[in-house]
Amino acid sequence: MLELEFAQASDSGRVRDHNEDFLGYVLPTVAEQEQTPGWLFALADGVGGQQMGEVASRTAVETLLAGFRQAARGEPLRSLLPRLVQAANEKVFETGLAAKSGGVAMATTLVACALRFDRVVVSHVGDSRCYSIRHGRATALTRDHTVVGERSRLGLISAREAAQAETRHILTRSLGGAMFVGVETRDHLLLSGDVLLLCSDGLHGAVSAADMAEIVTRNTDLNAAAQELIDAAKERDGSDNISVQLIRIRSVERVGIYRGRPYKLA
Repeated sequence: MLELEFAQASDSGRVRDHNEDFLGYVLPTVAEQEQTPGWLFALADGVGGQQMGEVASRTAVETLLAGFRQAARGEPLRSLLPRLVQAANEKVFETGLAAKSGGVAMATTLVACALRFDRVVVSHVGDSRCYSIRHGRATALTRDHTVVGERSRLGLISAREAAQAETRHILTRSLGGAMFVGVETRDHLLLSGDVLLLCSDGLHGAVSAADMAEIVTRNTDLNAAAQELIDAAKERDGSDNISVQLIRIRSVERVGIYRGRPYKLA
């Protein structure tokens, strides 16, 4: 019912000597797994300035992937994904507490998308993003949980001011800061030819959405597209770690669900 291809890439950038981003995915190994649980892709960016950012990002993604693999058959993605992100938050928080006497400050962003049938569910915390690229245009499916992002949504600053603000990287939400976190979740319809792009702020802070869409649309090879995105971000900035995942929907059938079972729509 759903056929896709996938590529990812990550780079420490031109300034930092280590990479605090972490990426992961779960792919179905048999046809039955395509219907439940489906596909999962996740990207986390360990918060700069905090201790053990690379541990936080790895812990978050690995906890999410493990929970997805163990999910009850047929659980709706709309409830499953935010529940697993919340579990990842608790794991990061507890790992920080246990790291040393008195605990260690650990935090990370997380963006994840789960695909099943003809829909994608996106959950996120922080400023790592997910875009949908359709017909050569990129649309953000996530909203940055930053001071600037919140002010922009309230109409207090313009888009240009937001892009130039010195506080644009200050997060209002992240995984690991407390036992509970507000997880934002939305679901979207998939069409054949769509490309989902997940990235850390090392990419979207340096390369515009329009340029990302142009690079992805021009490249038929997703691995080449991912590398070109990394190279563009390094050339234009490169002061941060840079990570990207690309998921192209090769074919998809419209389906409905009746009593937990899918059926084709005409």
